[in-house]
Amino acid sequence: QVQLEESGGGLVQPGGSLRLSCAASGSIISINTMGWYRQAPGKQRELVANIAGAGYTNYLDSVKGRFTISRDNAKNTVNLQMNSLKPEDTAVYYCKADGVRSPGQWSREVWGQGTLVTVSS
Repeated sequence: QVQLEESGGGLVQPGGSLRLSCAASGSIISINTMGWYRQAPGKQRELVANIAGAGYTNYLDSVKGRFTISRDNAKNTVNLQMNSLKPEDTAVYYCKADGVRSPGQWSREVWGQGTLVTVSS
């Protein structure tokens, strides 16, 4: 069974930076798209950024120019470099993998447990 494990969350001051990492474990043949979502208290979960296997990226408008998503297909990892953080970036950040192919199995989507990012002075 494929699992995703996030790391790198924490408390940071406004204007600071954090780097989130997500590693997929298990017997994996391929993953289509990997990405990061976030959910703030009282709000719906939203896509922050995702990246296809070929490297095409997609970003939430409010994070463009501040966040950068990257991926290592060989290691099945995805990272999110977050710069110039704002209090409104405070949320639980979730890693997601779409189209996960394993021996004898295909999963439409797999979610991580989430990691909390708090931006506050």
